[in-house]
Amino acid sequence: MSQPSLHPDLPDEALIQAMAQGREDALQELHRRHARLLYSLGHRMLRQTDDVESCVQDAFMNAWRHAARFDARRAAAKTWLVSIAHHRFLQELRDRPDTNLEIEEWDAPTSAADPADRIMAERAVQGLDGSQRELVELAYYRGYSHSELAVITGLPVGTVKSRLRAALDRMRAHLNTGGPA
Repeated sequence: MSQPSLHPDLPDEALIQAMAQGREDALQELHRRHARLLYSLGHRMLRQTDDVESCVQDAFMNAWRHAARFDARRAAAKTWLVSIAHHRFLQELRDRPDTNLEIEEWDAPTSAADPADRIMAERAVQGLDGSQRELVELAYYRGYSHSELAVITGLPVGTVKSRLRAALDRMRAHLNTGGPA
């Protein structure tokens, strides 16, 4: 007996619940909805298409394997997926031999599958002051840990964490209101 097809308007959180029950069509729909965003983030971080494709596939497989652990009270489904992919991209960066790229090279514009998401994210980052923007770029696009950021910036680890949290809160407020926080 075949399962009924998923309703196209089913929320992401319900798709993850269906994935936890073994519904491959739920994984396919989640991939259809969010793969472009993950590829865009991956290209910005990794710059190598083969690595991005492999990491995005790994991220979706991790989401499939751990769908039962998803808790909608802790994060939105999209946030959960981005977090899984981001961690995979960071691992890929850490596994690479050291490369010396200037921040400007990492910050070079990349094409995004969804221009609206890219523009909103860029505006949120650009809305930060210089030191916050640098911390966000080093942490999320270059993959530095809090302790590595402390060494790079000469700040205590607690200060790095506080400033990153403030920057993320400011970006979230910007994204939620559509303007400067």
